[in-house]
Amino acid sequence: MELSVLNIAGQETGRKVELNDAIFGIEPNEHAIYLDVKQFLANNRQGTHKSKQRNEVSGSTRKLKKQKGTGGARAGGIKNPLFRGGGRVFGPVPRDYSFKLNKKLKRLARKSALSVKAASNAVTVVEDLNFEAPKTKQMIQLFNNLKLDNRNILLVTNDMNDNVLLSARNLQYVDVMRVSDLATYNIMRAKSLVFVESSVQGLNEMFNLNEE
Repeated sequence: MELSVLNIAGQETGRKVELNDAIFGIEPNEHAIYLDVKQFLANNRQGTHKSKQRNEVSGSTRKLKKQKGTGGARAGGIKNPLFRGGGRVFGPVPRDYSFKLNKKLKRLARKSALSVKAASNAVTVVEDLNFEAPKTKQMIQLFNNLKLDNRNILLVTNDMNDNVLLSARNLQYVDVMRVSDLATYNIMRAKSLVFVESSVQGLNEMFNLNEE
């Protein structure tokens, strides 16, 4: 697949960049995508939820009433989970939700996600961005020139440029990421992928295609 490289005005520069079929042209593995997204979300869970069990709530340990002869159910203490203010049975406790996935599966998931976006014509390549100063208005104008609506745009750079990052920071619908930080979740969440020209080569180097 070849795409024309656009300038910041949204016009063709006359250059074309080739998107490697080993990355953008494979048969997507939906289950690999599901597992990688599931791991990403699970790893981001804090797991700090906690409720007090019977031995942790405050209250007297005195036996409320005698064991027999009252006609009601026996009760050993006010902290019984059956009573208001008592402990909670099998409540949540702090835990780690993260789990492991093999590197090969995660690579397959990212390639599958990129192939899905390429198949839906959601990939754009623009010349390398060199903003002289942080300008949010300039970033908005760039996406308007590229004719991208304001919905979940992922701008992928080869190296992080502070001016580019700061220009997009106030735009809620724009994420700026380096190639090395790409995750399946970010790719699938984005409606449009915008690669700067140098990041395409960085993508090939990240997947180390020469060894495959």
